[in-house]
Amino acid sequence: MSRRQFRPPPRAGHGPPDDTGCTILHVDMDAFFAHASLLARPELKGTPVIIGGGNRGVVLSATYEARAFGVTSAMPMGRARRLCPQATVLAPDHELYSRISSAVMATFADITPFVEPLSTDEAFLDVAGAVRLMGSPATIAQQIRDRVVDEQGITCSVGVASSKFVAKLASGLAKPDGLLVIPAAEVVTFVQQLPVAALWGVGDRTEEALARLGLKTVADIAHTPRETLVRGLGEATGAHLHDLAWGRDPRSVEPVRRERSIGNERTYGHDVDDPEVVHRTLLGLSDKVASRLRAAGLVGRTVSIKVRFADFTTISRSRSLRDPTDVSREIAAQARELYDALGLQRARVRLVGVRVEQLSEAASTPVQVALDEPEHGWRDADRAIDRASARFGAGSVRPASLLGEREDRRRGP
Repeated sequence: MSRRQFRPPPRAGHGPPDDTGCTILHVDMDAFFAHASLLARPELKGTPVIIGGGNRGVVLSATYEARAFGVTSAMPMGRARRLCPQATVLAPDHELYSRISSAVMATFADITPFVEPLSTDEAFLDVAGAVRLMGSPATIAQQIRDRVVDEQGITCSVGVASSKFVAKLASGLAKPDGLLVIPAAEVVTFVQQLPVAALWGVGDRTEEALARLGLKTVADIAHTPRETLVRGLGEATGAHLHDLAWGRDPRSVEPVRRERSIGNERTYGHDVDDPEVVHRTLLGLSDKVASRLRAAGLVGRTVSIKVRFADFTTISRSRSLRDPTDVSREIAAQARELYDALGLQRARVRLVGVRVEQLSEAASTPVQVALDEPEHGWRDADRAIDRASARFGAGSVRPASLLGEREDRRRGP
């Protein structure tokens, strides 16, 4: 919904929308990173502003004035500057974003313990238990909007509905700085008036696949046999979209949401065609990912890499391990093998990333020790490095081969 904005379809009912039973809220900050950055630059409000860095990075966020020129998040900065040359470009301030996000989530927690964060700037809330004390769901939604703007100086949009799917749709349709209630009795009519691209989970490729089937609206999907959708889109996607087209979404708000993956990426200052440079980057990224896993008390079973080339073509590869791990050396070895298996030779690389997926709690996951591993092995070494980093700063202890990576960074423009 952040990239494609749709207009709310006409309501089927008359009079004020009935929010009875609509106890699921989706709260989404409006252009969060951009508006948070403008708190220190109020003179830029109402003007096109892009949050990002350099010509080789990507757009983190943009004000609605910049979005009007076609600028979107994750767009290459070079293209964003060409689309909107008059925009002011500001560097991200992640510490500020984290501080505001924590405060906003604390506001949500004041209202209900049933808060499911999706990211730093959006969350689902189940307010069924707060209705008696605080009023109707729509009243609670407006109180949230008022508190966020009063306490944090930024705006948010809220969708109010009887399910997570419809609440998220509604918040996107309410943007910016709006509130939209979808009565339970009007869900099917509301959803089926929308284009297929409005459905949660329909990206460009799925939209193209639906177009090949002649399906342009959600109503088209609803009235297509489920078997036809499954044949054209696959079992999971076909069945999922058919349920959404009839407004069916039984999922509840989950107060504790475990991270599904942990990863890090690096965009080079200039295109790289030396495999040894990429190997060192993969090692450094693996080290960061493993450190984050250990800090979160998690281990992961699947290691994946992402490679983006000079022409922005992007590929990914993954491999599942026999046993979950949080050991830097094991993650780095898998990442390197995945990269070498691509056989790229002297291909020009723009970005590489390492990610670990299929996470589980380290405390409850058995760790299989290799027969040839010494009593104090790589896992113990990693924890010793964690302790040194906590005392002397991140990066104070690092593999010797990464000393060359610093030189690689200095050579970048």
